[in-house]
Amino acid sequence: MIPIQEYFYRIEEPDRSTLLFLRKKILESDTENITETLSFGLPFFKYKKKMLCYLYFSKKYKQHYVSFYHGDRLDHPSLLQEGRKKFKILLIDMNEDLPVELILELIDDVKKFIK
Repeated sequence: MIPIQEYFYRIEEPDRSTLLFLRKKILESDTENITETLSFGLPFFKYKKKMLCYLYFSKKYKQHYVSFYHGDRLDHPSLLQEGRKKFKILLIDMNEDLPVELILELIDDVKKFIK
């Protein structure tokens, strides 16, 4: 098993399936330019080989989240900055519908800031 798959398979169900679905949607949103890699033990998504976003788990909120690079330039009420300089996070409530459209919109917004 490749390391990025190992990351997801350490996560308990049903969270694993939700995150794998999100991973698939992110990668399919721009198959020519978005790639994934494992950095710092986390699944990172890159746009034209530059940082775009990553997935992680917040111990503070006990929720998974998507962290957006250039998030400091994004203005959306659901995003949290909490002292981060370049990133904002979007918490994923596993008891609610996954906000796929919002996540893909935010990714498109971040892509505008990547040169």
